Amino acid sequence: MKTIRNLIALLTLFSLAVSCKDDFLERSPLDQISDANFWKTPNDLKLYTNSLYDRTDLLTREDGWGSIGPYGWDADDGSDTEVRYLYNTRMNGEKTISADGDGWGTGDWAALRSINYFLDNYKVVEELTSFDAVKQYVGEALFFRSVFYFSKLRRYGDLPWAATTVTMDSELLYAGRLPRNEVVSNIMVDLDNAVEYLPSGAGGWTGRLTKETAMALQARIALYEGTWEKYHAGTPFAPATNESQKFLEKAAAVAGELIAMSESSGYPALDNVGEEFGYRDLFNQENYAGSKEVLFWRKYEAGAINSIWDRYSANGSGRGATKNLVDSYLKLDGTPVAPNYDDATLLKVAADRDPRLTQTIQINDMEHYRWQQASPSVYFIAPAFDGWDSEESCPTGYQIYKGHNFRYADARAAGQGLQALIYFRFGEVLLIYAEAKAELGNMTQADLDKSINKLRERAGGGMADLAANVPIDPNFEFANLSPIIQAVRRERKVELACEGFRVDDIMRWAAADELIVGKIPLGAKKAQFVNFNFSDYLPEAQPDLSRQNTFAERVAQLEVDADGYIKIFKNTLNGGTQGFKFDVNRDYLYPIPTNQLTLNPQLGQNPGWVN
Repeated sequence: MKTIRNLIALLTLFSLAVSCKDDFLERSPLDQISDANFWKTPNDLKLYTNSLYDRTDLLTREDGWGSIGPYGWDADDGSDTEVRYLYNTRMNGEKTISADGDGWGTGDWAALRSINYFLDNYKVVEELTSFDAVKQYVGEALFFRSVFYFSKLRRYGDLPWAATTVTMDSELLYAGRLPRNEVVSNIMVDLDNAVEYLPSGAGGWTGRLTKETAMALQARIALYEGTWEKYHAGTPFAPATNESQKFLEKAAAVAGELIAMSESSGYPALDNVGEEFGYRDLFNQENYAGSKEVLFWRKYEAGAINSIWDRYSANGSGRGATKNLVDSYLKLDGTPVAPNYDDATLLKVAADRDPRLTQTIQINDMEHYRWQQASPSVYFIAPAFDGWDSEESCPTGYQIYKGHNFRYADARAAGQGLQALIYFRFGEVLLIYAEAKAELGNMTQADLDKSINKLRERAGGGMADLAANVPIDPNFEFANLSPIIQAVRRERKVELACEGFRVDDIMRWAAADELIVGKIPLGAKKAQFVNFNFSDYLPEAQPDLSRQNTFAERVAQLEVDADGYIKIFKNTLNGGTQGFKFDVNRDYLYPIPTNQLTLNPQLGQNPGWVN
């Protein structure tokens, strides 16, 4: 283990960015470890690829908390479905052009250099007898290169493509960017090869990447690009040649192949089908080694690499679900709630609804746990308004239950969190398949039955199936889309709630004008928390009674709209009257930093950004 740590330290020290010529060109990525002295056996290649798993700029979200693995700390923060106690400045159009940073600055391309160095040099291994001995590690490197480029694509669109290690005389240093769909086509080739080289995960969890994980990533990226090109067509954000059909077909084919594998071999498959709280219990585990649904995940160790989520989730985590999300859950019979349905209390909100709702937000039904399940149980009684504006608060009144591990006796101390982080799960694959088929216009009832209706079956509670002949719904969010596309989007919104997909979905659908611009997020009805009496729910001996005074004080300060719903951000968001000011002609992509444009003017600036 010490050898691996030393190797990682050296790699980190000498992995320098492609974008900064002064740093990046003066030394090789492994000054102290020559090929002849180090890469002698296939195991040495394994040690090198171990370092890629540990890179925080690969297996993390772009915001730093968790990006191929959306489910994590910030999750859907800034979208229409989940908000933090501080508003998302990007969604308000407050982003500015940085001099050097935002993911395209000094050091931000170091991971790509490390990956390409491996792919350029793995064949020098002295004891390499056949490609079979190393193909797994080559597949891992190709997977990580795809992750790297997908992360950059989501921020910047068009990109320079480096398939080999960039050197001092590389033309790439002064070249322009490739159109985004050419970049994605290159990613698809990398992932085709990764799928071929990587082993199946059907044999059990090893902690390493698998064929199925690479397929899930490929389907995710293909759907992203296919829908981006379809819905941004005719705008400056679209490539000159529209290849949305090609990518949507790829997404449907790869996701469909995974579904076929599930049907024939039982792997991958949905977990917890037929269990009362099967959906809830998918997201609150410390170990997914036995899971057939979770294809790739991160395990944490107390005192070493640890999770933050389970430290704060009992106290609100500074986030909350919005009224928009809660209203999207259908009734058990599959019909939408009425526009004026009775949502006066949390209990009434949950009545006769899709079971995933009560497994996503906290309900004071004396069955949801604020902390522990063991005797004496501490139940959820009311949202954590009394945490004030902090990570130990809930600003909306709809406190998130999904992912909360109630097995702990108390909130976990710093450095002790063990909640595992999910990167890929089969449930997402089912939604990718359904959305791609709907977008292609060839959705059938059989397609729905092996995708969305499988998810509804796992939700339990007698949730009705989705039929292909979807009726017009007054609650549909999009004005000019077919009912089946709208129904699939709503299913994705509900199934993947608070897992970190929603902002990306808004961006690729070009939907900020309908979902973000001018909107002020709302929460639950405030009136239910005025004069709220904790003793009505628990005996006096329960510690929650100590919250009474601070809770009442905080509730008194909550602002509401004309209908009595909690108005998030009070007066901090544009005076509390105008809603978000996302610029649809600019803010779908990040700006290129000015220093990088000075070094290479051929990069060009993204639409709407003026240096």
